[in-house]
Parts: sequence; structure tokens; C-alpha cells
Amino acid sequence: MKKAQFEDIKWEEIPVLLELIQELAAYEKMETQVQATVELLENALFIQNTARAFFIRAEDQTIGFALYFYHFSTFIGRPSLYLEDIYIRPAYRNKGYGHEAFRHLAAIAREMNCGRMEWSCLNWNKPSIAFYQKLGAIPMEDWTVFRLDETQIKQVSEE
Repeated sequence: MKKAQFEDIKWEEIPVLLELIQELAAYEKMETQVQATVELLENALFIQNTARAFFIRAEDQTIGFALYFYHFSTFIGRPSLYLEDIYIRPAYRNKGYGHEAFRHLAAIAREMNCGRMEWSCLNWNKPSIAFYQKLGAIPMEDWTVFRLDETQIKQVSEE
């Protein structure tokens, strides 16, 4: 196995990122939930800077991506890196590229003095859960993720 390379996504590469997001959605059986567009991703990554992303490249191919952002932990008084999504194309899985990508993310978290690195995983995704546990990640079983979607955000903000 050749080593993976990690390259920050450039503006002109956003369509490739969107293609990979659509592949991830298909894998997660959530194709109908993708609302991202090239314009929305450009805005988030390059104008508002609310997210960061890099491509995972190996064997002269773009084989995946990771998209993350920072939030703040009041308890530890430091930022945390939140991994929104990581995706590696099926043909490149189980070859060590995911582990390399997590090593790269952990290096970014250390560089930013993050006290934590967090992400979510679908409960049915047993291969990913096993991979994360092999890394030493601990599932947060005492916590439940809550979400307001765009409609609910509007409703709450207008109450």
C-alpha cells in the first residue's frame, strides 16, 4: 500500500467534493437528504469558513474526503475538532487509508490544541464502529444527539 496524501480542497474542486458527498449519502441510504450544492459548499468552505475539508488521495486517485469544523468545550476550556464526515470509496477500504486519515485529523487537532475529537456514526454501520473502537474511540452512550432541522429552527426563532 502506498501512503495516502491529504490535500486541502481547492475552490475549483468543490464539484468533486459534492460527488463524494453524494456517494456517501448513497452508502448511508440517505440520497434524498442531500441538499448541498456547489454554491453552498463554496460558501461554507471559502467565504464563511465554517467548515474545513481535505481530499484523501492514493494510487493517483481521489479516494475520499474528510469534512470537519471546530466547536468549543466549556468543560475543558478548549476547542474540539468535530468530524462531520469521512468517506473512503469502497475499492480503497480496508487498506489502511482510513487509519492514515484519522492520524492526519488527530495531528490537526493537536496543532489546534483541541482537547477532543468527536464524530457520530450510524448505529447500523458495524464496520465503521469496529474501526473506531480499534482506534480507541469510546461511544458516548450516555448522550443522545438532538437536532432541529431548518423548518424547526425557523419555528423556534419566531416563537
